[in-house]
Amino acid sequence: MEEEQAKTVEALQLAIQMEIDGKAYYQKAGKTSNTRMGKELFQWLAGEEDKHRQRFEQIYESIRKNQAWPEVAAKPGGANKLNSIFANATGAGVPKAKRQSAELKAIAKAMEMENKTQNYYKEQGEKARYPAGRKFYESLAAEERGHYLALVDYREYLVDPAGWFRKAEHHSLDGG
Repeated sequence: MEEEQAKTVEALQLAIQMEIDGKAYYQKAGKTSNTRMGKELFQWLAGEEDKHRQRFEQIYESIRKNQAWPEVAAKPGGANKLNSIFANATGAGVPKAKRQSAELKAIAKAMEMENKTQNYYKEQGEKARYPAGRKFYESLAAEERGHYLALVDYREYLVDPAGWFRKAEHHSLDGG
């Protein structure tokens, strides 16, 4: 039992550090972003990482004190803020080629980070001994997937703004 708790605490400590590192990266990326949309997206992602860290810290303290996984309500959210970031893209401007290259590198690293954390949370969910832990990790893995997809969307916006707007506005050619 103590070995199981030690593994759980170690996994939580790693998750907390991943979220701290993610927030720091997104704050830096937001400051150097060349578009309003990028700044807002990275700022939102930094806030999401901070929310995850806080939830992990609460669980960590509970496990240290009670030696059991607490019931933690999944708090999916942020979709409204994310939708408004992308909705305001019209006229936001796409950076010039040299600046865009740096932006695309930042996005690629962010996508890699989100993939890594998603996979880690999926793995922890599969290993979780308590149903509440399993549910919590699965919920976080889904949130990380959403972050990854938001980054994919932003990358598409930078690479092909016209195509992105067509897709975002759901225009289609009607054969009738």
